[in-house]
Amino acid sequence: MNLKTALMGAVATVALGQMAYADAHEGDRGRDGEVKVIYWQAPSILNPFLSGGTKDIEAASLMIEPLARYDSSGALTPWLVEEVPTVANGGVSEDLTSITWKITSGILWSDGTPFTSADVKFTYEYCTDPESGCAQLTKFEGVTSVETPDDLTVVVNFDGPTPFPYGPFVGGESPILQAAQFADCMGAKAPECTDENFGPIGTGPFVVTDFRTNDVIQLVANENYREAGKPAFASMTFKGGGDATAAGRSVMETGEFDYAWNLQLAPDVIASMEAGGMGTPVAGFGPLMERIMLNQTNPDPSLSDEERSVIRPHPFLGDPAVYKAMSMAIDRPLLVEVGYGQAGKVTCNWIPAPEAVNSDTFTCDTQDIAGANAMLDAAGYMDTDGDGVREANGVPMQILYQTSTNAVRQDFQALIKEWWSEIGIEAELRNIDASVFFGGDPGSPDTFQKFYADVEMYANTFNGTDPQAYLGNGLCDNAPSPATQWQGENISRFCSEEYDALYAQLTTTADADERAAISRQLNDIMVEEGGMIPLVHRGRLSAHATSLGGVDLNVWDSELWNAADWYRTGDNR
Repeated sequence: MNLKTALMGAVATVALGQMAYADAHEGDRGRDGEVKVIYWQAPSILNPFLSGGTKDIEAASLMIEPLARYDSSGALTPWLVEEVPTVANGGVSEDLTSITWKITSGILWSDGTPFTSADVKFTYEYCTDPESGCAQLTKFEGVTSVETPDDLTVVVNFDGPTPFPYGPFVGGESPILQAAQFADCMGAKAPECTDENFGPIGTGPFVVTDFRTNDVIQLVANENYREAGKPAFASMTFKGGGDATAAGRSVMETGEFDYAWNLQLAPDVIASMEAGGMGTPVAGFGPLMERIMLNQTNPDPSLSDEERSVIRPHPFLGDPAVYKAMSMAIDRPLLVEVGYGQAGKVTCNWIPAPEAVNSDTFTCDTQDIAGANAMLDAAGYMDTDGDGVREANGVPMQILYQTSTNAVRQDFQALIKEWWSEIGIEAELRNIDASVFFGGDPGSPDTFQKFYADVEMYANTFNGTDPQAYLGNGLCDNAPSPATQWQGENISRFCSEEYDALYAQLTTTADADERAAISRQLNDIMVEEGGMIPLVHRGRLSAHATSLGGVDLNVWDSELWNAADWYRTGDNR
């Protein structure tokens, strides 16, 4: 499938669909019956503050919403407020130490009670409780307090000038929780509140009626939703699990479902499915990047939970000669060809988009097995017993390489395992059900946050076009650990004083060009010092039924950001 063609087709489809919807907009809420969505990575929780998994964040966005979010062009847009505060409109203080949000009057929670500033303040207190293990803590970096002068006013105060004050309560990763519902779920009790975490009361277009973790969510239209006639669908079935192939077929070939997310499939497979005529693929490039994370700590299974993936350092992955050789051995153009075609690009960077923050420091588009072997030889890593595996301090360089279960990722694993064997590093492959791997269960040994392996592969992204909060995931104190109930986005446990200091500089820098330059420097430190090995800049690829109108793929926020605008154009099933 040609990504450019898909993008053009998507734009045309959305434009025509919006015109048709405008004509039919006066209809009753729920007039179009049921809509069926499939995420083959099944949601395991509906509270984004207790999960870093995209699947969970996006499913939750159907219920709970932020004050502002990013539209499909990447523009910051008001959501539950009158306008986006700026210095020009008086919403951001001249000294850049506070931002004031004005909540739109009349918004109700799905239980019919008023949405107020007290809920916003509560959400801040909930996430920043030191015992909560909040997965989105970087959104609140630098916040000293949240004030509520009245029911419709929220003032966020920072510890110093904050040129980019749009971390808290902005985007699908930082929605508002209802204070009344979560009042007894503070701190260490947060993950124990099953009813609340599985069925949050929200301001969004849908309400959960039944949640079966890692399986199915049943939802109905929110009768208290703020826009008349929306959502058009009376109910939604949100199916989780399976695999990307089955999900794609269920929309484009059989018509069983209306929307399929994250079709991480080879381009010829997508083209074959599209020929089925029941659905249309939609695609777009944002900051989504497939990478290999390098564990900076020791995942030795002989260690206790309190020590495993917490003790530093890793026996050999912290050596630049090792992780640079591992990167040099990888044929990224072949990975793109095999896995994504036009929906992928080679990248050497953690932050591949927007273009202003895409660093040009590194080159990695040519595989160099000979150079990688020479680098390891020079560093003293030799195969002394002739078994094809080098040793580090007498211990074989054998690693556990894990990822989620997915056909493309297993293809990548097989190829990379072979390339690493050519430089004397032996990899044991492991794949874990995606719903578990990306879940937030602090009791599971198999989550990507616990990282009970030497290297692991996955992709993630961030909301909006400014990467500040995302770059905050590289701070030393954002590493998952038992003390944080294994939440946190510094998955590799990377720690650099230089990085932390430079990040602090970013948070006080206003000039756009300077912010971009610092962001590129932070990117370079993370890659140069072995936090990760970037692989592929991925386009986001999903599919919707030809009968589903209003879909507007968003690569800068939740893909389900405008589910309230979806409608049925005609039944093709």
